[in-house]
Amino acid sequence: MGYAPNVLYDFKPDCSLSDWKIVDDTVMGGRSSGNFSITKNGTGLFDGSVSLENNGGFSSVRHKVKDTSLVDFSSFVLKLKGDGKSYQFRVKDDVNSYYSYKKDFSTSGDWQEIQLKFSDFTPTYRGRTLDIPNFSGTSLEEMTFLIANKENEKFRLELDVLSVK
Repeated sequence: MGYAPNVLYDFKPDCSLSDWKIVDDTVMGGRSSGNFSITKNGTGLFDGSVSLENNGGFSSVRHKVKDTSLVDFSSFVLKLKGDGKSYQFRVKDDVNSYYSYKKDFSTSGDWQEIQLKFSDFTPTYRGRTLDIPNFSGTSLEEMTFLIANKENEKFRLELDVLSVK
């Protein structure tokens, strides 16, 4: 993509979203509904609604990353604008792993630059923390934004630049 080595993704008005995928609780019978689109300002927009019906309660958008080395970095830096709700940023160092590493973050309703240390990402599978080490930060193959606040709610998360520091 020709970006600086620390930029993981920089949304633009003409960027393709073919490598971003919505995964909702519908995979297990739930009724949540997420969407992902590019705004006229060239940001990524993850929005929709979360429903607790049928034991549901989450919506996510995933992006597979070409295997990216993170050894020279220690944190993710997310430039985004949320709706005041809490979200999770999840990463995988191996796309084939059954688990991912997650870190919760809160949004303010304004544009923010949120820094999340690699070492704070805990291993999780289906909502349960696993007894293995936290994210090592050596490589990245997938990143995900997820909302699962145990509430019926509409959500809106606007993404600009996703990078590492």
